[in-house]
Amino acid sequence: MREEEKKRTSQNSNWQRLMKKRWVFPAIYLGCAAIILTAVLMFQAGSETDGNPGNSAQPGQGPNNSYGDQDSVEVNSPVENFVMPVTDVNSSLIQKPFWDENGSKDEQEAAFIEYNGRYQPNTGIDIVMKDGETFDVVASLSGTVTHVENDPILGNVVEIEHLDGVKTIYQSLTDVQVKVNDFVEQGATIAKAHTNKLNKDSVHVHFEIRKDNVAVNPISFFNKPVTSLLEEEGQASEEGSEPAGEQEKEETPAEGEDKPEDGEDKDGDEGSSDEEKEESVSYLT
Repeated sequence: MREEEKKRTSQNSNWQRLMKKRWVFPAIYLGCAAIILTAVLMFQAGSETDGNPGNSAQPGQGPNNSYGDQDSVEVNSPVENFVMPVTDVNSSLIQKPFWDENGSKDEQEAAFIEYNGRYQPNTGIDIVMKDGETFDVVASLSGTVTHVENDPILGNVVEIEHLDGVKTIYQSLTDVQVKVNDFVEQGATIAKAHTNKLNKDSVHVHFEIRKDNVAVNPISFFNKPVTSLLEEEGQASEEGSEPAGEQEKEETPAEGEDKPEDGEDKDGDEGSSDEEKEESVSYLT
């Protein structure tokens, strides 16, 4: 009995000495706090998993970033540059250029299209390969196909809509591989080049870039971002705007100067309108 009492007394004294240490109570407090915090985190993780079963990743798959049934949207998508609608740019040639109202007489003549004895300006460019063979026609920009048609004169036509009224048009096609409402990535094949009644002798693709249905010169925008077309249009609209009453001020004659009579040209040149009519060209509508 005495030995047992000695052991108990020794154990109690050891425990008392241990409890008198300064580090004992802080250690006990930190241990309890760690246990409680771990339990809370495990409870929260279990609640999120049960409440959002659709966000659990399957084996071999990455995390699901969708919110409900909606697909995730990339906020800062890069702006694409216009590219030639061919896979091999170095092997291609521009057979017929864009008709530019500011071009020289020779340049404008080279850009006219003749059909059944009538002429019209080329509103795009005609691209061929140096070997004269057919080739894949690819999307110049990513976008949504809005129109696919087999025109009796133009051949198969594909229109792709981009942003802010910008669209690209591809004509003289065969083996069309897209349909309306398809989203096409830049560089994806949409068809093969062929011939049409406006150009029966060459396998080509007629390519156009339009902003709000107004054709622009594609060569001026190749390797430039689509935003450059929007910026140029904004600058042109600002330059073309005039203050109110400016045109009336220019037409008002100075004091002491006679107003031109009805039917008389301001510069005194009569019959100029007849000469202009003789030089006018009949366009294909």
